[in-house]
Amino acid sequence: MTDPKSFLTSIFNAAVAAADPEKTICNHLPAKPKGRTIVIGAGKGSAQMAAAFEKVWDGPIDGLVVTRYGYGARCERIEIIEAAHPVPDAAGLEASRRLLEKVRGLTADDLVVALISGGGSALLPSPAPGLTLADEIAVNEALLASGAPIAAMNTIRKHVSTIKGGRLAAAAHPARVVSLVVSDIPGDNPALVASGPTVPDTGSRADALASIAAYGMKLPASVMAHIQSPAADAPRPDDPRFASNEVHLTASAGVSLEAAAAEAKRQGIEAVILSDAIEGEAREVGGVHAAIAREVATRNRPFAKPVLILSGGETTVTLRAKGKGGRNSEFLLAFAIGIDGVSGIDALAADTDGIDGSENNAGAFADGSTVARMRAAGVEAKAMLAGNNAWTAFNAVGDLFAPGPTGTNVNDLRAILVR
Repeated sequence: MTDPKSFLTSIFNAAVAAADPEKTICNHLPAKPKGRTIVIGAGKGSAQMAAAFEKVWDGPIDGLVVTRYGYGARCERIEIIEAAHPVPDAAGLEASRRLLEKVRGLTADDLVVALISGGGSALLPSPAPGLTLADEIAVNEALLASGAPIAAMNTIRKHVSTIKGGRLAAAAHPARVVSLVVSDIPGDNPALVASGPTVPDTGSRADALASIAAYGMKLPASVMAHIQSPAADAPRPDDPRFASNEVHLTASAGVSLEAAAAEAKRQGIEAVILSDAIEGEAREVGGVHAAIAREVATRNRPFAKPVLILSGGETTVTLRAKGKGGRNSEFLLAFAIGIDGVSGIDALAADTDGIDGSENNAGAFADGSTVARMRAAGVEAKAMLAGNNAWTAFNAVGDLFAPGPTGTNVNDLRAILVR
């Protein structure tokens, strides 16, 4: 194989294509209502979901969807609002207010279609009474720096909100709510995607407080007081307001990994999927993947060469410094250190939404020469990893991967080719 980067890019493209809302949303259309159809949504892929829904729904609709800045799509009947991610802003606050207003006053003859994808947690700030946008921003920043898994983060988020944890669907009652969800959550629990604005779960205040303690989070006193009070309780799944609602998973990491494996086999490379639900500290997961790749490269086990090793899920990063990066580039920098000097290994780690962290790259490429090339460019890989500065390290050697916004979000894709 003369161009491993092109091969790995084709694998990424196959995974993203499998989650394309134009291909998936038509399989989950609800029955048309007697009354109105209102479309709402939030997430980094929700504008593209809205555009796809418009194409396949031949009845009248009205709607409002919020997505990340730069992630909009052209819609004729559904309004698209853009707001900040991963840290909320005033545009997101206004979007949340308008979404709640959009679903109020409906009847049992009306239908609400909720288009939900990852990233909606930050895009839907809606502080509980007594809290402010600044409080919600502080919570979000503490969560992002904590190293907590996404399920724990979203359990906390829903207990400081008036829109998350099923509250948006509760506001739409007695209208029927059908949620079409693109999962970026390991295990694909739709109630945790975007902190479940239309899908309640069983996570409690006690669970939220336990995670805050376990990960040593320092939250504002006003936030802690709220979470410790009954006012923070979110609706439960058995709440009668949700009895007629439906939830459909339209795309997930598992389906996209299968598509990536099929594309590799089409090109003559056998593929194995380790898991679609890997969590943990990004650098530690990177080290484990490096050990597996070294074993294959040097001993031809546990998989025979050539092989493409795939995995998905969502790792986390505990911030130790203020460098540039994201969980995929941090994973890959640790991976590159682990395969330093080993030939025949090429890897791509990228977020399927097209953005890893706060920069414009989805992730990066690495091979056995990456660390040496960084050193030649004046960058020490281990120092960059210690400073959470993976973006800077890969930028120095021209190995960032920047496909741009993809219109979907089924979490991270890690593809390791051993030749």
